[in-house]
Order: sequence, then C-alpha cells, then structure tokens
Amino acid sequence: MPPFVYIFLGALAIVSALGVVIQRNPIHSLLSLIGTLLAVALLFIAEDAVVVGFLQIIVYAGAIMVLFLFVIWLLNLQAESGPTGHLGLKFVGWLGASALATELVFLLSPPHMQVQYAGAPKGYGSMASLAQKLFSEYLIAFEVTSFLLLAAIVGAVALARRIPTPAGEAAPAMEQPR
Repeated sequence: MPPFVYIFLGALAIVSALGVVIQRNPIHSLLSLIGTLLAVALLFIAEDAVVVGFLQIIVYAGAIMVLFLFVIWLLNLQAESGPTGHLGLKFVGWLGASALATELVFLLSPPHMQVQYAGAPKGYGSMASLAQKLFSEYLIAFEVTSFLLLAAIVGAVALARRIPTPAGEAAPAMEQPR
C-alpha cells in the first residue's frame, strides 16, 4: 500500500477521535467512535492483518457499539442545548477536511521525510498465528478474562433478579434519608 493510504487512514482516525470528544450529542459521539474503530480496522487490514481487522469491525464497531447505543437509549441521555445541524453534512465535511489536511501534509513533506514501509513476515495476522499466540503465550490471560466475564455475567444476573413478593403484600418501601 502506498504511504498516502496510511496517512489518510491515520488522519481519519484522529479526526474521528476528536469528534468523539467534541460532539455534544452522545449518539453523534458514538458514531464518531465507530468511525475511529473502522479506520483502525482498515489500518489493520492494510497491514495484512485481515483477521484482526475483521475482528475489530465485528466485535468493537459492531457488537460493543450496539451495546453502547442501548445504554445511551436506556439512560435517556439528552444532548446539550446548542446549534443543531445535519449529521450527514457534518460527516462529509469532516471527511473532506481530513482528506485535504492529509493531502497537504503529504505534498509539503520533503522526500527524505517520507516513510518506507517494510513488509510483514509470512503468516502475520492469520487465524493460525492468532490462535497460536492466544493459546500458548497468552493462555493464562485468556482464561482469566473468560473467568472475569463469567463473574460479571453472574453478578449482572444477580443484581437484575427481582425477588417475587406474595400477591397480598406490598413491596417494602425504601427508607427516606433524613
């Protein structure tokens, strides 16, 4: 891949990350975070780590961002008052500004400052190499993580479980602070 692609994807990731912090509406901030995660995934794919790139898209940009979206909806977060605009136009504007800034940096950099990229070793980013690393060097961390996730699920079920009350009795009222 030419260096321009890496510079463009890096600039797009930085601009999207700034959008996460700058946006006032939590949904718009979440969409900017998805843009950042997609740009990072494309950087992985450009480095021939296709499996890691697609896992980034499926797990983070897909499943976890949907979870964040549901949390935002459940909390009923409201945007701060301020000027409103069209999200599509803002996104196209951010994309165009990042493309122009990247092109400007690329055109103004001297030839000796341009980066030469070395190729990755054979099999880098494949499913076999990922499984080999995960189940040999990082086996204990993998198992501890699975145990922590199991404990979190059990704790969430225990906290969400409601104790049924008999039909004739009212639920005990919480005591008000004095």
